Amino acid sequence: MHTVTETESSDEDFGRLSEPFRRELLAYCYRMLGSAHEAEEVVQEVYLDAWRAYGGFEGRSSLRTWLYRIATRACFKALEKNRRRPLPADLSAPETNLDTRLVKRSRETPWLQPIPDFLFTAAPTDPATVVVQRQTMRLALIGALQQLPPRQRVVLILRDVLQWRTTEVAELLEMTTAAVNSALQRARDQVPLSEDGVTEPAEPRQRALLDRYVTAFETADVDQLVAVLTEDARWEMPPITTWFEGRETILAFLTAQMRMIGPAELRATSANGQPAFAVYARDHDGVPRPHALHVLTINADGVSRIVAFHGTELFPLFGL
Repeated sequence: MHTVTETESSDEDFGRLSEPFRRELLAYCYRMLGSAHEAEEVVQEVYLDAWRAYGGFEGRSSLRTWLYRIATRACFKALEKNRRRPLPADLSAPETNLDTRLVKRSRETPWLQPIPDFLFTAAPTDPATVVVQRQTMRLALIGALQQLPPRQRVVLILRDVLQWRTTEVAELLEMTTAAVNSALQRARDQVPLSEDGVTEPAEPRQRALLDRYVTAFETADVDQLVAVLTEDARWEMPPITTWFEGRETILAFLTAQMRMIGPAELRATSANGQPAFAVYARDHDGVPRPHALHVLTINADGVSRIVAFHGTELFPLFGL
């Protein structure tokens, strides 16, 4: 008969008590790093380090706070060797000359990545909490957070997103409360979370907009596609740095693109709490091949931003 050792009991306790925090830690690391792949790697390291150190955990803070302390150190370490992750609009002004060749950055450039909702969305409990969770993962907000120095980024996330008290943040970061408040104010000046700027339409109108978007791509109907865009819409295509702004400019650009891509197949998914579509372009044999992942921002007037992540590397992450 096998007798449970003290070590085995400790391992079981750690797994049972720590696992409920995995999704929120992943969301935290993603907000810090701007990469779903990096966030997953860091969370794996966090749980390994925490498991190794669990025998010495004395319970002076909650297990959740202890895990966040380990995760914060791991994110700081990751940020030491990685540059901030931008989107094309963070790097240059929109292109107005449609005869200009599209500029593609090298593969070594770290781009901001989307994250599938199923990785960070917990089982629905309080609807208001779910809404806040999704809003604070929006692609534009994650991009804005990347502009902040790491310590300001942590303070803003812990205070304004996760609603930690100033004293809790000060203890975790080994800062004074005055220093935390100062860092928070500087971060808020650059990234005002309370001013999201996106008022989504009611569900029926949003569904109609998305249906028209899908139909336009699947029939290569540029006029219908552009009709769902707002006047000041943005179209970005990482790893291509060239991007376009304004309905008419996007119309002219896509008219040429649709001739090359032709009718496509779209599969609905969701990223960063926003509607998204995997786009499959047909090759010369008529077989649909993974082409891009579109993440859409929708406001009361229509689709205001499309970030079309070109390439196939994100498809496995989204289970596609």
